Amino acid sequence: MNVADSQRVGSSLEHLGYTFTDKAEEADVIVLNTCVVRQSAEDKALGRLSSLLPLKRQNPNLVINLMGCLVGVRGAEKLRQKLPYVDVFSPPSDPGPLVSYLSQGEIRSLENSETTRRFLMMDEELILPRHERGHLVSAHVPVVYGCSHACTFCIIPFRRGIERSRSVGDIVAEIRSLAAQGVKEITLLGQIVDRYGKDIPDGPNLAGLLRVVHDAPGAEGIERIRFLTSHPNYFGEDLMDAVAELPKVMPHIEVPIQAGDDEVLGNMKRGYTQQEYRALVEKIRLKIPGCSIATDIIVGFPGETEEQFMQTYHVLADLKLDAILYPLQKILPVPITADDQTERNGTLSNGTGFPAVTFQAGFSAPSASASLGVPVGAELLGLDFTEDTLLAYAYAFEQAAGVRKPPPSTPALPHEP
Repeated sequence: MNVADSQRVGSSLEHLGYTFTDKAEEADVIVLNTCVVRQSAEDKALGRLSSLLPLKRQNPNLVINLMGCLVGVRGAEKLRQKLPYVDVFSPPSDPGPLVSYLSQGEIRSLENSETTRRFLMMDEELILPRHERGHLVSAHVPVVYGCSHACTFCIIPFRRGIERSRSVGDIVAEIRSLAAQGVKEITLLGQIVDRYGKDIPDGPNLAGLLRVVHDAPGAEGIERIRFLTSHPNYFGEDLMDAVAELPKVMPHIEVPIQAGDDEVLGNMKRGYTQQEYRALVEKIRLKIPGCSIATDIIVGFPGETEEQFMQTYHVLADLKLDAILYPLQKILPVPITADDQTERNGTLSNGTGFPAVTFQAGFSAPSASASLGVPVGAELLGLDFTEDTLLAYAYAFEQAAGVRKPPPSTPALPHEP
C-alpha cells in the first residue's frame, strides 16, 4: 500500500513541476512515507527523520513531509510538538496536505492553471512518476483504504481509519492509465481486500470488481491481475469462481491463518476456527486446481502455550501450503519505556480478555524463506521465547510445510515429535 501511496505523491509533485531525485542533499522536498506495523519500522522512520535535521539547518527552505501510518488519521498535534522541523504531516494515502502547502505561494499557485485540471483528475487517473513511466511492469492499485476488522494485534484500523472502498469507475480509470504507460500486471490492494464493496450500497464485491477489471475496455494491455490480502471470513465461493474462470487473474491467494489454535484465534479476534480455515483451503483447492496458497503466522502471540503452538504446527503439516510468511532468524529486541509497556499491555488486556503480559515490542527479523522469494508478512509479538526457541519454531514451520530441512545446528524443540 505504501508503494502505491508513494507513487501517487510522486505523481502529484511532478504535476507541480518537481522532478525526482534519489539524493536527499539535492532535494527541495523530502517525503518520508512511514509504516508502524512493527515497532522497528516506527523506530527506523524516526531515525531517518532525525538524520534529515542537518539538511534542514543547512537549507531552511527545504520542505520535509512526514506521511503515512506514523501520522495516522487522528491529527498530528503531538508529532508537531515533537518534530518542529517537519513542515507537513500527511495521513496515509493522502497527498493533499503536501500539495496544499506547496501551492500556497504565487510561483506554484494552482489557481486557473492546467495543473489544477490535471490534479483534479488524480482520483481517477495515475500518471506514474517520470522515472517509472514506461519501465514499470507491475503496479499496485488500492481498492480499499483502511480496515474495519480490528484484530487485537493490528494497529492498522487506528492509523489508516475505517474501511473505504473506491468506486469502480476510479479503479478502472487508474488501471487504464497504468496500461497506457506500459504496466502489464496489477495487484488490487486492501488490508482485507475481499471486503471490497461492503461499504458501498448496491455496488459490486471483489468478485464483481475482478470481472469488470478483467474485461475493461482500454485495459487490454494488462496481462495479469492479482489481489491481496484476503481474510478467511470473507473469501466466498463467488471469489473462487472468479479466480477459476478469469484467465488474467493469477491463481495465487494470500489468506492468513495467523494461528492454529482456536483459543489463540479467539484472543486475536480473527473470527474463525482452525477447522473453518481447513475447510476453506480444501474448497479453494477443489474449485481452483493448482492454486498457490500463502499464509501468515504469528509465533508467540501473548498467552500462547507450547501446546497451542503445536496446534499451528500440525495445521501446517497437514495443509502443506505453498508459502508461509513469518519473521525469524536474528531477533533484535527494541527497548520501550515503562509507560509504553503499560499502555500496550493494557491494550492487549482490554482487547483479548486475558491478563496483560510483558512482551518485547519490536523486532528486526529477516525471513529465512528468502530463498523462496517470500517477504516477511507477519509480525512477531515476542513473549518469553529465547532466540534458540524462536529459531526452532521457525524451522519447525518450514519442516511442516515441506519447505526446508533444518541444518544440523538448528536447535530442536523439546516437544517436537
